[in-house]
This record gives sequence, structure tokens and C-alpha cells, in this order.
Amino acid sequence: MSGNPPTTVTLFIPCLMDGLFPSAAGDLVYLLRRLGFRVEYPPDQTCCGQPAFNQGYFEPARKLARRYIDIFAGAECIVCPSGSCTAMVKKHYPALFAQEPETFSRAKALGEKIFEASQFLTAFVAPERIKARFTGRATYHDSCHSSRGLGIFDEPRRLLAEVRGLELVEMEDSRACCGFGGLFSKRFPEVSQAIGLEKIKQIQATGAEWVIGNDPGCLMNIQGHLNRLGLPIRVKHLVEVLGGRSDGRGKREEGREKEKT
Repeated sequence: MSGNPPTTVTLFIPCLMDGLFPSAAGDLVYLLRRLGFRVEYPPDQTCCGQPAFNQGYFEPARKLARRYIDIFAGAECIVCPSGSCTAMVKKHYPALFAQEPETFSRAKALGEKIFEASQFLTAFVAPERIKARFTGRATYHDSCHSSRGLGIFDEPRRLLAEVRGLELVEMEDSRACCGFGGLFSKRFPEVSQAIGLEKIKQIQATGAEWVIGNDPGCLMNIQGHLNRLGLPIRVKHLVEVLGGRSDGRGKREEGREKEKT
């Protein structure tokens, strides 16, 4: 842990999580509240601009980035359950506004306040305090933006090491790309497919029942490959495991499913 923890956490929920993994966002809210943080969610937040930025549409990306900066400027601390969207704000917002000193300064300041979820938890919470339980054999996928862009590797493993009932088995190369890459998978489907199938081979070799990760896009892509191959392996977002509302068999702990968030 490092420094004094913030009192209030402002959530930035990525588009794919909002649309495809909403229960994971709920698990993050539950977890943060259980750990004593006040949680806020700006309802007018939208896309951070990453898809436009990745395709070279810098003006639309700047428009979305300015809006994002305005919405989150007053946050004490921002937590995002996605390495790719965190990297967009932290790494690429300043680059977008390199020729606009005032906005550059605001973007830089915002980047210092945003954390990917596992970064935040390992920085401000003792992992043993989380007291999560998840039954099963799992492997962890390190997404490209998390591992290469943000240098995240040990953080999720430190957290998962404290999860009761979880057996974590490493892939041969956990940092190998899953082939998603946002719109890359649409523009180059054959290449994306080939990369994804190599990832699935590594997952199968571990004998895992679950694939855990911290990027909704990667999890969506991996689950799609698993489904098409008819493999009985499921994906889980890291915050779903740490939230402690599921025991790994799809069961919710009594009373927690009804908790209002």
C-alpha cells in the first residue's frame, strides 16, 4: 500500500462493461463500499474516445476527451475496471492536447488521479482485507494495455492470491494478445482469429475452468472463441471474483444479491 487512501472514489465504467458486463460493475461498487469507500458515479459519463483515437480520428477523440475531463475534473480519485480505458486517459489524453497548454495541464492532472481497479486496490487496501471466496481453477489473462501500457502484472496476482478456494495456474505466456484490439478484430478478422486461437490453446493447456482478466473487451473476445469451440471454460472479470458475490459456481451469497447499489 502507498499513501493515504481517498475518502471518495468516482467510478468510470467503460462502454463494454456497461453494455455486456453490468454485473461486474455492480460487484466493483459492492466491493468498494464494503472496504469503506464512498462511491460516486457521474451519470452523464460516456465513451473516453479510445475507439476514435485508435483509428486515427483525433478530432472526435479530442471532443470526447474534453467532455470526459470536464465531467471528472472534480473527482478526488477515479477507478476504472479496464486497463485499456485507464491507459487512454492516463497516457493518451496528454498527447491529444500537446498543442493546447491549458487542456494538456488538465489532462495531465486527471491522469494522475485515475487508477485501474487492481492498481487502486493494491495501492490503498491490504489484499487480505478483501476476504473474497471463489471456488475453481483459473488462469489470468494480462491484456496488452494493462501489461504493456500501464505495467500491471503483479497487482492482480497479489489480489487473487488471497482469494479463498481459488487455484491460479499461469499460462505459458499470459501477456500474449487475445486478438481483440478493439476495432482491429473487425478490420483484420483473419489475423484476429489466428491470434485468438493461439490464446485459447494456452488457456486449455492450463486445465483451467475460468479465465480471469481486467479488460471487458478481451474477456468478450476470449469467451466468444471458447463458445464457438464448444469449450466449457468461462470468463470472469477480476472485480467479479474480488467482489465476493459469487462462489465460482454461479451462486450468489445469500442477502448480497438483494443489496441496493
